[in-house]
Amino acid sequence: QVQLVESGGGLVQAGGSVRLSCAASGRTFSNYAMGWFRQAPGKEREFVATINWSGGNIIYADSVKGRFTISRDNAKNTVYLQMNSLKPEDTAVYSCARGRYGGSSYDPYEYDYWGQGTQVTVSS
Repeated sequence: QVQLVESGGGLVQAGGSVRLSCAASGRTFSNYAMGWFRQAPGKEREFVATINWSGGNIIYADSVKGRFTISRDNAKNTVYLQMNSLKPEDTAVYSCARGRYGGSSYDPYEYDYWGQGTQVTVSS
């Protein structure tokens, strides 16, 4: 069984930065793509960013492109999301997910394990 545990969320002012981490259990972390998704109150889950197994292919949602950076450390079984120039509309619960395969994808149905999520609140 794979477990994903996010950390790093909190309250930040608009324009500030937050770094999220997602630690994965299991010995095959490096075989799979990883993704970050978010869900704001009253809204559907939204794709944020994804990174393939090697880190060589990355996709961002248009809403975060140029502000967020996804990365991974396969030696530490951890994926990160560096969030800069935060806006109030970035407020959401951020969840990491493990892909079913090695290739990156923005489709949540291509992910089979999900973390519990961490709250990020951006004040104006």
